[in-house]
Amino acid sequence: MPASYLVILLVLAITLVPMLYLIVGGFSTTAQLNTDPNSLPHPWVWSNYGSIITSALFWQAVGNSAVIAVVATGLAVTLGSMAAFALSRYSFRGREAVYLLFTAGLLFPLNTAVLPLFLLLQKIGLTDNLAGVALPEAAFSLPVTIVILRPFMRAIPGELEDAAVVDGATRLRFFVRILLPLSRPALITVGILAFVTSWNTYLLPLVVFTTPSHFTLPLAVATFQSTYTQDTARVFAFTALSMIPALAIFVFAQRKLVGGLVGAVKG
Repeated sequence: MPASYLVILLVLAITLVPMLYLIVGGFSTTAQLNTDPNSLPHPWVWSNYGSIITSALFWQAVGNSAVIAVVATGLAVTLGSMAAFALSRYSFRGREAVYLLFTAGLLFPLNTAVLPLFLLLQKIGLTDNLAGVALPEAAFSLPVTIVILRPFMRAIPGELEDAAVVDGATRLRFFVRILLPLSRPALITVGILAFVTSWNTYLLPLVVFTTPSHFTLPLAVATFQSTYTQDTARVFAFTALSMIPALAIFVFAQRKLVGGLVGAVKG
């Protein structure tokens, strides 16, 4: 077997084994985990997952995470596509400097700006508010969105735009009716990245939210773990269920994700 296959199998094992252990552990009882943590459940206990699925805390957190992720993704993709269009199809003084500024934003993750963000949100009254998390997450998703979309849009032949103008289309109509549909793979890619990043963000919601009813899923997992410290099996079940949305998005959209990244690199 080639060495590359061994490396792939090793990476898969490192990635999947903890996840499988977590999922299977949710079907055990805490006593079983304490007695023999490495054995399969005997008998399999379904009540842990059942209690989480019927829990208002879980679904409330899912709803909060979904609202924040959808808003952040929508803003990032909409504003990012507009900025990428201008930076790829217009020639103006300082264009590359503006693009470099967005590129530099990749060097500053959201967690590095949590404290100044919190002070700013406090001044404008957006603490303990879903918008106080969604807006910063959208802003910090803009750099990667623009960096992926700009070369993709730039690679689309200029003759298409010239033909559209000859047919009477304005630049805005060309952008909406032609450029965006052709950029669909890249748009899906940046949308997935923005959604999953927003869904998994922990530190910003931790700082902004004080009311439990506003907690996102990562915060709800941490709260559940601290509340049910002694009930390891239920904590496993809650954590396993919280991974499903992000995993499902990656599984169903992995081809489009890779296609969009490859197209951006080629552009």
